[in-house]
Amino acid sequence: MLADDFKIIAPTLPTEPGIYKYYDEFNTLIYVGKAKHIRKRVSSYFTNKNVNYKTQELVKRIAQITFTITNSEQDAFFLENALIKEYQPKYNINLKDDKTYPYIVIKKEAFPRVFLTRKKIRDGSEYLGPFTNVVLVREMLYLVRNHVQLRTCKLALSPANIAKQKFKVCLEYHLGNCKGPCQGLQTQDDYQIGLQYLRQIVKGNTKPVADYYKQQLEQYVEALNFEKAAMVKAKLDQLLKYKAKSTIVSAHLGSLDVFSIIKHGNDALVNYLMIYDGTIVQTHNTKVTAVLEETMEDILTTAVALLREKFNSDAKEIVSLLPLNNCADGVTVTIPLAGAKKDLLDLSLKNATYFSYEIKQKQMLHLTTDTETSMLPVLQKMQTDLFLNELPLHIECFDNSNFQGSYPVSAMVCFKNGMPSKADYRHYKVKTVVGINDFATMQEVVTRRYKRLTDENASLPQLVIIDGGKGQLSSAVEALKSLNLIGKMTLIGLAKNEEEIFFTGDTQSVKLGYNSNELRLIRRIRDEVHRFGITFHRNIRSKGALTNSLENVPGIGKNTAEKLLKHFKSLKKIKEANAEDIIKVAGKSINNKLQVYFKEEGGS
Repeated sequence: MLADDFKIIAPTLPTEPGIYKYYDEFNTLIYVGKAKHIRKRVSSYFTNKNVNYKTQELVKRIAQITFTITNSEQDAFFLENALIKEYQPKYNINLKDDKTYPYIVIKKEAFPRVFLTRKKIRDGSEYLGPFTNVVLVREMLYLVRNHVQLRTCKLALSPANIAKQKFKVCLEYHLGNCKGPCQGLQTQDDYQIGLQYLRQIVKGNTKPVADYYKQQLEQYVEALNFEKAAMVKAKLDQLLKYKAKSTIVSAHLGSLDVFSIIKHGNDALVNYLMIYDGTIVQTHNTKVTAVLEETMEDILTTAVALLREKFNSDAKEIVSLLPLNNCADGVTVTIPLAGAKKDLLDLSLKNATYFSYEIKQKQMLHLTTDTETSMLPVLQKMQTDLFLNELPLHIECFDNSNFQGSYPVSAMVCFKNGMPSKADYRHYKVKTVVGINDFATMQEVVTRRYKRLTDENASLPQLVIIDGGKGQLSSAVEALKSLNLIGKMTLIGLAKNEEEIFFTGDTQSVKLGYNSNELRLIRRIRDEVHRFGITFHRNIRSKGALTNSLENVPGIGKNTAEKLLKHFKSLKKIKEANAEDIIKVAGKSINNKLQVYFKEEGGS
C-alpha cells in the first residue's frame, strides 16, 4: 500500500486502543499489532521514513487494514497474543518451538484413566503439562501409581456397565493398586480424591499425600498392625525421597515464574523457570525471531504471555530481567537486585547463556536438521560414558555373516552425527581366509577398510564398534597395529547377547543404562549392520545357489556360470533369453549345451 492510498483511509481509523490487522493481496493475515491509539500507530508505518528494511517490506505487502477496538491497551495485548497464536502471521514475533511435548491426560470418563500422551485432543479431557522432560513425566506417573490407587485398565466403566456387573476385579485390585471401581467397590467421589492427589504431585506438591500416609501410619501403629505400618512407612520414605530430588530453591518463595532473555544473532533466546512451592518444577528454553526488530522488552513481553499460557501457569508473580507491560490483572512483575529471587534470575540467565552456547556448537558441527540436532546430547553422553577423547560424530560398525559354514561375508555401516550415512556403507567378500574363521575375517576386513581410508587420506571415525566378543575385538586391534593406527580411533567390542561393551585389554565390561539414549543408538547401529549384512549375505547365497544350479549343466564351469548370472541376473531370464543373446555372452558351444539341458529338464 502506498502512502497516498493510506491518506485516504487514515481518517477512518479509530483513535481508541485496540488491535490492527494487515492483510496481503491474497487476503492472508501477515501482521497483527496492538496500539494505545490505533490511528497514530498505523500511521507511523506510512509516515516514518526511518523504519527498517523489514518494516518497509511489510508495508509494501499491505493490501487491506482492519481493526478491533478494545477497552484498554491491556485487552489489546491479550487479543494480539491470541491472534498471533492462532494465525502465526509472517511478520509477527515467532517462537521457534515446534517440539511435541508430553502431557499427563485425565480422560473425561466416569472413572478417568490417567496416562502419558503427546497429542492434545479437544474431547473435554484434562491435560496436565506440557512437560519438557519425558523422563520426569514417566517418573511422576510411576510415583503416582505407587501412591494413588487409580485404575490402569481400558474397560468402559460407565455406571450402566458397572450396574450390569459386566466386569470383575483384576490382579491390580488384589495387589492393592486399584480399589475395584469396575465392580462398584469404589465410588466416583472417592476416585476423585485420588485424582486430586495426582494433580498435587504433578505440581510438585507431595504434602497432601505425605500427610495422608502419616495419618495411616499413626492408625496402624496404634492398632499394633506393624506389618501394614511398615508398608506405609516405605511408601512415605519413597515420596519424601522423590521430593528431595527436586531442585528446592526456598520454601518461602511460594509459586512464581522466572524469565530471562539474551540476544543471539538476529534472534533472542528466552529461558523460563516455573517455581511451585519453592521448587523448580519446569525449565524451558525457546528461540524467538523478531521479524520487525522489536525491542527486547517487546519480545520478552510476548514470550512471557505465550509461555505462561502454554505451560498453564497461574503464578501471581513474575520475576523478570526486563520490565513487562500488559500483564494479567493480579500479576506482579519483580526485577530483583539481590536475594533469593535475584539468584533465581541469575540461574535463568545461566540456562539461557548455555542454550546459546549449545546452538553455536551445533552450528559449528553442522547439525542443522532437527533429527541430527537432537542427537548431539546423546553423542556427548556417549563420549562421557565411554571415556572417548573426541565426540563420536563418525562411528563405524563391523559384523561377519555366514550360513552353515558357507558364503562368509562382512558388512560395515557408518553413522555420522548420530544418523546413518548410507553412502559410506560397505560390503566385503572375504578374500584371504579359507573356511569359516570369524577372527581372521574381522582382521581382514578392518585392515582393508582403514588401509583404503589411509591411502585416500580420508577422515577416520572416532569410534569403531566390533559386533562380537573379545576375540573379534583383538583381531581388529591387530589390524590397526599393522596399519600404525593405534590411538587414532577407539575400538570397542559389543557382546552379542548381554550388550556389554569391551575395551581391549580390560577384564571388566562397561554396561550403559538399559534404556539410555546412548545404548539405544548403539543398538540401532548394531541392528543396522545386521540388516545390511544379512541382506548382502542372502543375495550371495541366492546367487551361489543359482551358480551351483548352472554348474550342473555338463560342460559349464563356475566362471561361465557367474558370467551368465552377472549378465542375465537370474536363471529364469537365462531360460527365456534367445540364442543370439546367450552366444554374445558365452559363445555358441555354451548356448547349445544350455538348450539341450533346459529341454531335457523341461521334459523330465
